[in-house]
Amino acid sequence: MPEQSYVHKELNTKEKMVRGSMWMTIGSISSRLLGAIYIIPWYAWMGENAKVANALFTKGYNIYALFLMIATAGIPSAVAKQIAYYNSLNEYQVSKRLFKRSMFLMGGLGILFAGIMYFAAPLLSGGNKELIPTMRALSAAVLIFPCMSVIRGFFQGYQDMLPSAISQVVEQFIRVFYMLLATFIIMKVGQGDYVHAVTQTTFAAFVGMVGAFGALFWYYKKQGPKMRYLEANSNNQIQVSENSLIKEMLLEAVPFVIVGSGITIFKLVDQATFEWMMRGFTNYSARQLDELFSIFSANPDKLTMITISLATSLAAAGLPLITETFARKNVKELAVQVSDNLQLFFFVMIPATLGMIVLARPLNTMFYAPDHLGAAVLVEACYVGLILGFYMLVSTILQGLYENNLAMIYLGIGFVVKLVLQYPLIRMFEVYGPLLATGIGFAVTSYLTIRKVYHITKFKVGFTARRTLLIFLLSLVMMLATIVSKELAYIVLNPDSKSQSFVISIFSMLVGVAVYGYLTLKVRLADRLLGEKVAKIRRKFRIK
Repeated sequence: MPEQSYVHKELNTKEKMVRGSMWMTIGSISSRLLGAIYIIPWYAWMGENAKVANALFTKGYNIYALFLMIATAGIPSAVAKQIAYYNSLNEYQVSKRLFKRSMFLMGGLGILFAGIMYFAAPLLSGGNKELIPTMRALSAAVLIFPCMSVIRGFFQGYQDMLPSAISQVVEQFIRVFYMLLATFIIMKVGQGDYVHAVTQTTFAAFVGMVGAFGALFWYYKKQGPKMRYLEANSNNQIQVSENSLIKEMLLEAVPFVIVGSGITIFKLVDQATFEWMMRGFTNYSARQLDELFSIFSANPDKLTMITISLATSLAAAGLPLITETFARKNVKELAVQVSDNLQLFFFVMIPATLGMIVLARPLNTMFYAPDHLGAAVLVEACYVGLILGFYMLVSTILQGLYENNLAMIYLGIGFVVKLVLQYPLIRMFEVYGPLLATGIGFAVTSYLTIRKVYHITKFKVGFTARRTLLIFLLSLVMMLATIVSKELAYIVLNPDSKSQSFVISIFSMLVGVAVYGYLTLKVRLADRLLGEKVAKIRRKFRIK
């Protein structure tokens, strides 16, 4: 296969991982930022109904997220994993057949589950009539998301993360534009019906997906000649029936849907139990409980999911590589890949988390409103977000090693821990309780998972721990610089003003990024983790 390098074989493993992680991170962060920034005008236009509207939006999205996971059945990740496997054997014809059958299957599942969500909305709303139109608006997105996700999984199986990244940005840009336009017209020009505004806000998910689907289709057509070449030069030594391909894919997919929906399932537990439990020992009104739910579940999610999406991006980029190496039985390279994945995760997640903790107050003011409780809960959510991100990464690695059943069992153990702790922690800490229970549950799951990953791969724990300690120390210096810059900004700026909070956040963030970037270049950590291109940057800035 001498000419196969023309796709991606010319890159070594670390370069492929870094490049894939970079594109997935750029796409994920860009889309998450767009998905977070919209909340500033949206929240303001909702006026006195802002917290209740955000709670309604989040409750609808939690159910919708579960339907997406069920409708896609984990097949996109399974497609990426299986295509990477067959591609590593130079069986591109098998990969093509797998892709076509997956599209056909997912089209049917999209129709089925969109219909179920639409017609079952009154039952799934739990008696909340305002939630019914929101859920029905979201069912339109369930219709097309499965097929769109298969195309993303197909590209990721080829270790080409650019199409997925670009489609995410297109999807969010169109979605945010539509939701803001619709909300402004309804709340500021029309009658100010916040339920109608939330319904249109959620329908924007469908509008955005149409745009993303178009972007993916364009990339698929563009890369047609390359893929036809690879298919024409396949080994064609493996004969797999259509039914066997689908069966194999479904066996891989079911664990992905269960493990991948873990965070959503935990959120649904909070949605189903928080207000009910709080009514048992407090005198809060229904509206007050809705607002508290918004403070711990809806509001922090917009911000912490930015950092969690980093972990998801790293996991998506690393999965095909780990599966490919595992299929080739290259134990030594596999251990290096796992260690590199973990180091990249901490390299990004630790400074991002600590930076957000420092800026919790101005960020909460900027996105929502001056609120000491909201800022305090955001700090807790940042710590929990680090655990959730780690769970996303290590559970994906474990599935890449074909230990799907164990991944499900470990999630089940964490889920039981969550259920056991939910009431006592809510009773003791009220609004802080659900997040604490979630963090402990996922910490247990993550510990069991990473322990199993070590037993399989024997990656260098001591080396990885030393690198992580170095990252943590550098992040602490960055955190100190961010605190100093924030306090200096407080001298002349008011953190309870939305516009001034924006200036405080951007100024402090830039200082933190500059300090962390300089330190990681100075000690050559960025060179080792990100490759030669970063070393060129260091030399360009004459950092020795």
